[in-house]
Amino acid sequence: MNVQKSFMDHEQGTLYIVPTPIGNLEDMTFRAVRTLKEVDIIGAEDTRNSRKLLNHFEISTTLISYHEHNKQTKGPELIERLRDGQNIAIVSDAGMPGISDPGTDLVQKAVEADVPVVVLPGANAALPALAGSGLSTEGFYFHGFLPRKKKDRAAVLQQLQSIQATLIFYESPHRLKEMLSHVHEVLGDRKASLVRELTKRYEEYVRGDLGELVDWAHGEQVRGEFCVVIEGSDDVEPADSQWWASLSVVDHVQHYIENDGMRNKEAIKQTSLDRKLPKRDVYQAYHVEEK
Repeated sequence: MNVQKSFMDHEQGTLYIVPTPIGNLEDMTFRAVRTLKEVDIIGAEDTRNSRKLLNHFEISTTLISYHEHNKQTKGPELIERLRDGQNIAIVSDAGMPGISDPGTDLVQKAVEADVPVVVLPGANAALPALAGSGLSTEGFYFHGFLPRKKKDRAAVLQQLQSIQATLIFYESPHRLKEMLSHVHEVLGDRKASLVRELTKRYEEYVRGDLGELVDWAHGEQVRGEFCVVIEGSDDVEPADSQWWASLSVVDHVQHYIENDGMRNKEAIKQTSLDRKLPKRDVYQAYHVEEK
């Protein structure tokens, strides 16, 4: 058992997890500025990006790189510094380190080494996006970024489709259209909200059904990082009890044609009912595949 009390004095240093603004510098807290000034070292995802932030707040603390590609070598070095009594802060390019950003690995190493970890509250994209989505906030499931490959993404979405809590994803602008189309295909036409440019001058919420958001994304010049908030399942039946859960839309239609003797039109209609998808979406998916 690992018990850490924040008020205890330690001969070794403390690892501070410090959130930074996701777009609006006014979201930097007084405590975050003070902590970054007082620690011995700041580990940053991108030192060039973080240097701009530090210069703005007149922070002159030594800055070193700590990111996904050097964490295996840099992590043990930072733990040794902490054991020697140095205090270290970790920052990402924006938001909370460790939440879809580097930091988790170092926290795990610090916990294993019995080094104190202090996490500061601060800027984060997921919770503001949820709070402003208009969807239920009673329970939510944060996933972050879905896999890039469609097969891997489908496997994850099939696991998530029976969750009744509101779903929260992050997505980059160049992958948004494909991601939304695939989510719509697997989860059906649920209520959803797209949020971009959070905390910035052109902050925007786009709310509607997933089908409407797919159309919006294909008709817009998509820019900015997105939070995608999606209504949870209203189906109490577990996803793995649905016989078609592992099938694509096309295979689902084909099953009815080959096994139940349905005509194309009937199979498409039944598939749309099963998946709670608009019939036109199933029709389009099936006929595009036929070509």
